[in-house]
Amino acid sequence: MLNRVVTAEDAVNLIKDGDTVIVGGSAGMGVAESVLVAMEKQFLDDQRPRDLTIIHTTGVGAVTDRGLNRLVHKGLVKRVIGGNFGLQLPFMKELIVTNEIEAYNIPQGVLCQLYRAMAAKMPGVVTHVGLHTYMDPRQEGGRMNEKTTEDMIEVVELAGREWLFYKAPIANVALVRGTTADEDGNVSMEHEATTLEALSIAQAVHNAGGTVICQVKRLAQRGTLHPQMVRIPGFLIDAFVVDADQWQNYAEPFDPSLCGEVTRPLATLTPDPLGARRVIARRAAFELSTGAAFNLGVGVSAAIPNVVAEEDIEDLVTLTVEAGVIGGIPGEGLYFGSSYNPRVVMDQGYMFDFYCGGGLDVAFVSFAEVDGDGNVNVTRFGNRNDGAGGFLEITQNSKRIVFSGTLIGGGLKVSVADGGVRIEQEGSIRKFVPQVTQISYNGRLGQERGQETMFISERAVLRMTGEGLMVTEIAPGVRLQEDVLDQLGFQPKVSPDLRPMDDRIYRPGPMGLRQEILKR
Repeated sequence: MLNRVVTAEDAVNLIKDGDTVIVGGSAGMGVAESVLVAMEKQFLDDQRPRDLTIIHTTGVGAVTDRGLNRLVHKGLVKRVIGGNFGLQLPFMKELIVTNEIEAYNIPQGVLCQLYRAMAAKMPGVVTHVGLHTYMDPRQEGGRMNEKTTEDMIEVVELAGREWLFYKAPIANVALVRGTTADEDGNVSMEHEATTLEALSIAQAVHNAGGTVICQVKRLAQRGTLHPQMVRIPGFLIDAFVVDADQWQNYAEPFDPSLCGEVTRPLATLTPDPLGARRVIARRAAFELSTGAAFNLGVGVSAAIPNVVAEEDIEDLVTLTVEAGVIGGIPGEGLYFGSSYNPRVVMDQGYMFDFYCGGGLDVAFVSFAEVDGDGNVNVTRFGNRNDGAGGFLEITQNSKRIVFSGTLIGGGLKVSVADGGVRIEQEGSIRKFVPQVTQISYNGRLGQERGQETMFISERAVLRMTGEGLMVTEIAPGVRLQEDVLDQLGFQPKVSPDLRPMDDRIYRPGPMGLRQEILKR
């Protein structure tokens, strides 16, 4: 195995012009960062490798730097296929929005399944995920700009119903990461916060006759890794890059509570400030219960675990995130996808199998735009074209959906005091609009499937009914007409039983949610 250990610079020399490269990782977890650093340097020095196709499952970056943001140089990338671009703003703005490269957005879970299909030499993935959203080729087919014209998605009919067929690309380079490699090249991931789909990526590229490059933190003697800890067998890997200083994520070098090495006291997690984001997360937390499986998405919904920690209810509820983590207190920001004190860490593809099959009881997700039919857009708004991540799989298949966000965007300022909320400065961007810019969630189909959906904001709660959206709760201190109805781009129904939102969510300190859940 030692003859396969190379420098990051030598690893980059294995990548040729025009190659298709799968870059593993999520945010900063599981990313072969030292290889990406060397790739950027070599391109700036020698203008190679060029014209790459980059495939990535979800956002790989730290919003403005690191990860795939290192590859934002004209000529380096020709095409990108990704699940989400929210952590790659320069990549999105400078290359995708300006039509410098071809760009496809494919659902995050579908990409995980595509790697397995590629490994097995299958033509692609047939799934219901994405039907009647912007993934559907009768709408946009996942294409992110005008430069992108080739179809990667087809509508097919099987067993008397419509499906989407996502074509499997062929990749000839993989960049993956682990913690320890032994002398046989077997790789364990004991310090990784997530295992993601590194095994599937390695299998896909190996079976295509390509080159698998794995970055690790350290080397170990043959036979010293527990076989159940090995996540990638050594025969799949062609080259190893050792980086003793690799960070666990892009926020900090190593937190042992993210990988199960120690259990962190929840009291060390400081409650978030009591502002609009916090009160929305607190109201959403009232939808938690025992005996159910919950998913937590990005945005405001990612603040719910902080409420769970303050209320000391982590042992009562089962929280999951799509990266493959179950239990504990899921992180947010550059920690999203991992969890403090996780109970289970499994490959991301298996989590999406669970989601796509209808296993989720409640999904907590965010919204950017909502229209009167209950359609939701989280993927293209303003100058953002972030892509779906796991949103489509999660929302299409969950039994209930709790959408969270401020009622208005763009400069909104609110104060929270005396058990209520006060609008200090109204926002300038309507989120509840006559028609969404892009359909990320189809409200009509959700109603046909019998899904229950609700929308929580800092000042009101709306629920989807057979008559359309209905205001069912209003915050203390908020005026129904001026602060809610006048701020919507359509006229919702108002429940005859309109009630105030619980004033506990607007007061500092624990709300007694543990007792609330136990007595249900």
